[in-house]
Amino acid sequence: MPRLMSWASGRIEQRNGPLIDTTFLIYAVPLALVWVVFVVLRRQGERRALAKKQEAQAAGLTQPASLHPDIDANMCIGCGACVRACPEGQILGLVNGKAELVEPANCIGHGACAAACPMDAISLVFGTAERGVDIPEVGPDFQTNVPGIYIAGELGGMGLIRNAIEQGRQAIGEIAKQKPQAPEGGVDVVIVGAGPAGFAAGLGAKQHGLKHVILEQESFGGTVSHFPRGKLVMTAPVTLPIYGKANFRETTKEKLMEFWTEVLEDTGLEINYEERVTDIAPEGEGFVVTSTKGTYRTRAVLLTIGRRGTPRKLGVEGEEQSKVVYRLIDPEQYQGQSVLVVGGGDSAIEAATSIADLPDTDVTLSYRSAAFSRVKPKNRKRLEEAEAAKRLDVILSSNVKAIGETHVEIEQSGETTSRPNDAVIVCAGGILPTPFLKSIGITIETKHGTA
Repeated sequence: MPRLMSWASGRIEQRNGPLIDTTFLIYAVPLALVWVVFVVLRRQGERRALAKKQEAQAAGLTQPASLHPDIDANMCIGCGACVRACPEGQILGLVNGKAELVEPANCIGHGACAAACPMDAISLVFGTAERGVDIPEVGPDFQTNVPGIYIAGELGGMGLIRNAIEQGRQAIGEIAKQKPQAPEGGVDVVIVGAGPAGFAAGLGAKQHGLKHVILEQESFGGTVSHFPRGKLVMTAPVTLPIYGKANFRETTKEKLMEFWTEVLEDTGLEINYEERVTDIAPEGEGFVVTSTKGTYRTRAVLLTIGRRGTPRKLGVEGEEQSKVVYRLIDPEQYQGQSVLVVGGGDSAIEAATSIADLPDTDVTLSYRSAAFSRVKPKNRKRLEEAEAAKRLDVILSSNVKAIGETHVEIEQSGETTSRPNDAVIVCAGGILPTPFLKSIGITIETKHGTA
């Protein structure tokens, strides 16, 4: 059909028909292509998020351990800003056009998602309707309901390294404002725990000129020191008292511990290791802190202990031997040995499979239940592969009855057998410090999805 074109006007005129604006086509076609690509990528992302959510549900990993986002679906516009902001990867995802926590058990409370949401649709909360989380009552100055006792870091719900360090620094600053006067022969403050919060608090006490003592029941670094070798620790620039700003964002456990050790040596900060606090009792205007190695009189106490508390033990004969530990630090130290791992969670399976990957090792995994639950899919797959390759022997519905110098006794279905053994790793969780906190008068609130 004949057409007349006006190049000046950018139109194509068709006889006896409508006018087509070529300028519109020039812009509309690329925009349409961009929109198609956006929709395709969006749907792919939603499918991945839904798959992660279903995997977490199948594994029973549906409950966040600590601080996590609560998303108001009515306010969420599905922009994905929270998904992109999360430093831990796809903890959040878009499902049916709305943001959801698709890997709840992996959330460690960065809070970046809440800050990134343009609609203020995200609140940071503790616990869920199904599972409550015990949180000590702590004021804005980090002081508990017991005047003179303060809490900072993981115990108060802040397990993130950056937040724990900042809280430790701020808490000791609040204590310094009170100008505590040490009782005769005592100190201004006892700091319990030498993890990120306790480390920062100790440096702060030194900076403020406070007489202090730091008590740590295990080793320097707290929970961080027990991370698997090479584990990436997500951090951000933080300010350490005396030292100043530490400019790093992502580092391994080894590099972080090396940095902290250098700061420890440069500042001369002293820490009492392998000294567990057993009681804190009021005395006059202060407290008497009793540990496994002595007593300390103090005006203030800062608790920077972890939420896991003291490792849960088996309570069997021979458990006091040095070959029995409660966390795996370096798998290679067990090469060529017969190792028993006890437990049914991710930490037990990760320990057993990582040791089983080494040559000339004989690994047994003992678990008291008939099946594994609340285990990450990748760990379950590693376990199945190791067991199929006969690199790992799994004994379900079993209990350790005794630990000898060269063997262990394991009971299963009423029958006890003896196995050669060089080392035992118990991954049975920890005894929560809640009873201890209540015994010294600290109020505990059970959070069911509230701030």
